[in-house]
Parts: sequence; structure tokens; C-alpha cells
Amino acid sequence: MIVYDLRCSNDHEFESWFQSSDAYDSLVKARKVACPICGVTKVAKALMAPAVTGARKKGESTKAVASPAAQQMGQYMQALRELRTQVEKNCDYVGEKFPEEARKMHYGEAEMRNIYGESSESEAEALREEGIEFQRVPWATDHDA
Repeated sequence: MIVYDLRCSNDHEFESWFQSSDAYDSLVKARKVACPICGVTKVAKALMAPAVTGARKKGESTKAVASPAAQQMGQYMQALRELRTQVEKNCDYVGEKFPEEARKMHYGEAEMRNIYGESSESEAEALREEGIEFQRVPWATDHDA
């Protein structure tokens, strides 16, 4: 495994792990690597400091300093967790019935309320085509992996 600091075309920096440098090359070429902040798939390696180990002097700290990209990712994940908490607190979970419930509210067959749930890409596209407003949100876990 190899880790690279990456930068998207919108100048967001983030870190990602790859099986090998060849795997990185093929995934980036196929636009399968996306910025976790904005979703852009135009990414490239950012400048990285080499990981050099050496003898530690007495009293020297062993704590790693988080890179700006790692700090930014931590802030991003915390914001997503806070968003999830707010959605769960203020909306009704309708699960896979999300498209059906959204349509009922849109066409006046059900009372308007805040809902959240799941939909496939094709269901989401159909809702968009019908003019039904909704927003897809990345669903962050409650903890770090």
C-alpha cells in the first residue's frame, strides 16, 4: 500500500491510499479518484515531504504533526457528522421509500415534512426530471474507520 497527498483542480488537498503506484495511475486516468470535499475527479499528486526516519534525540517528541490536508479532511468529516446529526434530529427517516414519499409531498398527496432516505441514481434522476427538489448528502459514519 502507498499513500499520496493529492490536490484537485479546485486546490483542495487530501490524502488517499492505493495498492501501488500503477493502481494510482490507472484509477486517476479512469477518473475514479474524486476529491472528498467537492467531488471533482481531476486530481494530481501534491508535493509531499518524504517520510524519513532517523535516530531520535533525547526528549524529542514522537508525535506526528497532521498535514494541512489531514486537518482539512478532519474538519470536513466533522462537518458531515454534524450535518448527519441535524438531519437525523430534524427529519423523518423513510428509507427506500424516499422517492415515493418525495413525490407524494410534491404532488400534494401527503403533508410536507422533512424526510431523508435512500434512492438509486435512476430514481434520483427521475425525481430531478419531475422538478422535485432534494439534495444528496454524503453520509459520514459516526466514527473514524
